[in-house]
Amino acid sequence: MQAIRKVLDKVITTLCMVLFMMMTVVGTYQIVTRYCFNSPSTISEELITYSFTWLSILAAAVVFGQRGHLCMSFVYNKFTGKARVCLDIFSELLVLATAILLLIYGGSYMVQMNTTQVTASLGVSMGLMYAVLPIAGVIITVYCLLNLADMVKKFSDPNIAEYGKHVEQA
Repeated sequence: MQAIRKVLDKVITTLCMVLFMMMTVVGTYQIVTRYCFNSPSTISEELITYSFTWLSILAAAVVFGQRGHLCMSFVYNKFTGKARVCLDIFSELLVLATAILLLIYGGSYMVQMNTTQVTASLGVSMGLMYAVLPIAGVIITVYCLLNLADMVKKFSDPNIAEYGKHVEQA
């Protein structure tokens, strides 16, 4: 399972890096055409906007995969052992439900509803722009299943009573 996680991390972070590099190049092009040639490029502005959207959502999927999302640590740190693992599992199940219902189901609906609409400058289907939602939903779902498998293993660990006892000092 760790091999799947590593491959998924590598592919998505590489895609995010490529998107970021492309945004930097296109953004530089946009600045040069706007201020040096007094001829702004609408295509580059739209390309940056959609690339930033894809980058943000895909990067958020990686953060969910690493369980780096926000939590209320003042509540979370009060739990240790099996109770903490149960809280982790509950949290992961909520993320899983959100990914399936909102991103996969809702995102697929958005893609279907907007396939005939095209972007103003690029002339690309808006369905393609919204496709990042179900893609990210599938990625987050895979990460959630991997995280849940790790948590189930942790739950059966004989040293579970020690889980969460090291509270970070401020």
